[in-house]
Amino acid sequence: MGLSIMIAGLVLFLGIHTLTTMRSARARVIARLGEGGYKILYTIVSIVGIALIAWGFSLYRQFEWINIWFPPAWTRHLALGLMLPAVILFVASYIRGRIFTALKHPMLAAVKLWAVLHLIANGDLGSIVLFGSVLAWAVYDRISLKHRSDPGAPPIPVGGVTNDLIAVGVGVVVYVAIVFAFHPLIIGVSLVGAT
Repeated sequence: MGLSIMIAGLVLFLGIHTLTTMRSARARVIARLGEGGYKILYTIVSIVGIALIAWGFSLYRQFEWINIWFPPAWTRHLALGLMLPAVILFVASYIRGRIFTALKHPMLAAVKLWAVLHLIANGDLGSIVLFGSVLAWAVYDRISLKHRSDPGAPPIPVGGVTNDLIAVGVGVVVYVAIVFAFHPLIIGVSLVGAT
């Protein structure tokens, strides 16, 4: 049941994000609902999708856990270490500087890195479905960006090295919060001191 709920959430969340990449279909929805209506729909579907993913994955972890393979301990250490640059890349997509200019789409790079790291550190079916789906979507989205006439990102001003330093600083703070607070309290998995 939990795995099915999580998959339904993934369909909603990734589906509405895929609609964004399909510019003509997106334009038709905006023409029908208006810009505000589209944003409301996008927000509601995204939130419901995330809620279903979280609820479904929680149920799956409690009652349906299925191991496919057993990752060696070093994969968890690798994931923990490389999540820092993933978080910094994510932040750099909003605090834009030379990182943004060099990568063009640091958020997608962050999402792909996050998904790959979680795939190598987790060998259960639910994790493979969750992180594999997100990775597939991020790869698709990056490819679709090459075929779009618009940049596909909000018009945030791009700064210089100062913005990069701010992004790194904010990224480190967010990373520490994820490692020591969010992941153990919300996800239920301790990252530091865990065997």
